[in-house]
This record gives sequence, structure tokens and C-alpha cells, in this order.
Amino acid sequence: MMGNSHPKRVDYPEIAQTIASLTKGEDDVIALMATFACELHHADDRFDWTGFYRVVGPELMKIGPYQGSHGCLVIPFDRGVCGAAASSRKTQLVDNVEEFPGHIACSSTTRSEIVLPVFCKDDKLLGVLDIDSNQPAAFTTDDQIALETLLKLVFSRLE
Repeated sequence: MMGNSHPKRVDYPEIAQTIASLTKGEDDVIALMATFACELHHADDRFDWTGFYRVVGPELMKIGPYQGSHGCLVIPFDRGVCGAAASSRKTQLVDNVEEFPGHIACSSTTRSEIVLPVFCKDDKLLGVLDIDSNQPAAFTTDDQIALETLLKLVFSRLE
């Protein structure tokens, strides 16, 4: 029998080691985001779109490094799940994007998503990490805790 009947799930301790090793000594935020998105995206079958939106001005984000099909180019803080994560500075765990007020449909196949604020040193908001899935309720609080920890590991050392 060919193939694996079990969907691939991210091994957070293993991915933390891999990302830490790949990004050791790097302080360029785009290089860090690109490596982080790539490694994470390919580690889990639930992840259909994995990427960053970067704060580029007051209450405004633009797309950063990502994996998957195209994303929205610009997202204001007052729109969608990404905007909610940026403006509240809190992780948004959305089981059904259709039920999220003001959801921005960058992809018609997205059913659920998790969006986490990304902070550098001194708690400054760099942007958000957005992970979309075509499965409903794909993400758990375990994902949230592990991803928040992983983001801190990589980005909290930046100025």
C-alpha cells in the first residue's frame, strides 16, 4: 500500500530545533520570516497558507514572506482576522472563517485560521503570522501555545 494514511502534523519541539539552527545569528527580519514560514508550512498537512503580514505604517500591514497561493497584499488593522490579531495584540483562533465578522477572503478554500502577533524586543509589534487551513477547526490551543513560544524564540531578540 502506497502513501501514509495519517496526515502529517508538526512536531513542535523538532521544528523549534530546526528553525533555531537555521536562523542562528541571523538578525534580518525578512530572512527570519522566510525561513520560519517555509519550515512551518511544509511540516503540517493542515497548513494551506503560512506567512507573515508586516507592519509597514500606522494601523497597516503588507504581505511578507509566505508559502502557498497568493495572499492579500495589504491588510489594515481594522479588517479581518489578521487585523484583529494586530490591533488586539492577541492570537486569533478561528474555527470557521465564515463566522468571523469582517473576514477577508484571500482564498475561497480557507475554512479556519490561526493568526498570531509577532513581537520583537521591547514588545514592539512586527506583524502577524497567519496560518490558513482548508479544514474547519484545524487549530487548537496546543498549536497556539507552541506557535507563540516558537515566535518568541526567533523574533524576541530583534531590535
